[in-house]
Amino acid sequence: MFELIRQLVNLYGATGREAGVADAVEALVRDHVDSIRRDALGNLICEKRGTDPDGKRIMLSAHMDHIGFIVVAVEKEGYLRVMPVGGVGLAVSRTRHVSFQNGVQGVIVQEPVREGETPAMKHMFIDIGAADESEALSMISLGDVAVYANDCFRLGEHRVAAPAMDDRVACALLVSVMQALPKTRNTVIAVFSTQEEVGCRGAKTAAYSVDPDIGIALDVTANGDTPETKLPAIRLGEGAAVKIMDRGSISNPDLVRELLAAGERAGVRTQREVLPFGGTDAMAMQVSRSGVIAGTVSIPCRYVHSACEVIDLRDVEAARALLLEYLK
Repeated sequence: MFELIRQLVNLYGATGREAGVADAVEALVRDHVDSIRRDALGNLICEKRGTDPDGKRIMLSAHMDHIGFIVVAVEKEGYLRVMPVGGVGLAVSRTRHVSFQNGVQGVIVQEPVREGETPAMKHMFIDIGAADESEALSMISLGDVAVYANDCFRLGEHRVAAPAMDDRVACALLVSVMQALPKTRNTVIAVFSTQEEVGCRGAKTAAYSVDPDIGIALDVTANGDTPETKLPAIRLGEGAAVKIMDRGSISNPDLVRELLAAGERAGVRTQREVLPFGGTDAMAMQVSRSGVIAGTVSIPCRYVHSACEVIDLRDVEAARALLLEYLK
């Protein structure tokens, strides 16, 4: 699983620019599904048809996009002014290594802030080593998006850190599930969605098109196992998390029970997740058309929306076993 995760987290895929990730995923699942298509928003929709024409349609959605910084202006000295694309945190962005799709590298920096003024994105700039505006514009264009630079590495025996773990770890999970899933009674549709970080836009259109009976988002969730952080009550290495609710959705209670039972049958550890903030593609699936039974299976993750998001491989394997048991 580590090699698959590393392959996907190292791909460029800023929000709204996920095509490279979709290309890689398509190559990985092509031989394991009955049909593949992309819609106008760039969602990759992979269907494995069920054996029962009266079976249910189950949609699993993992988002491909990654938060970033879009260039909005170039100063005469060659520095790039940026705005966030998705939920960027200033404190974890100062003097971080960033990269653009065309390979240009940079450092994002906060300028000195006047006394009494609150640091904001307007105080941030990217230094790409340009001498002036003309040279900077020969290297990048207005509207280009930088992301935290690729840096995937192991932490001890079981843990892995990378800047795009949200949500490429779930993309890797979904790829692995589709590769291992045999023919089942129900039709399973794997959606690798776009633009989740700016409002679950891809999942919204994909769910309308797929018209599922059941929708399950696959995403990371926050942790409560680091110093002075105790909520949510989620710990790395303690198993996959089955979401009860977050700010965006309340999971269907029957689906929650079924997912927890699947984890028990599979012999893996699970955690009950109650998140007081955030949201996943479940919030878009849940309200599609006349409503969809929806929930989320989460991978516990430390330091979400930073350049070093940390997951535990044992939790990913637990989620994989749970999902395969549920789908079978």
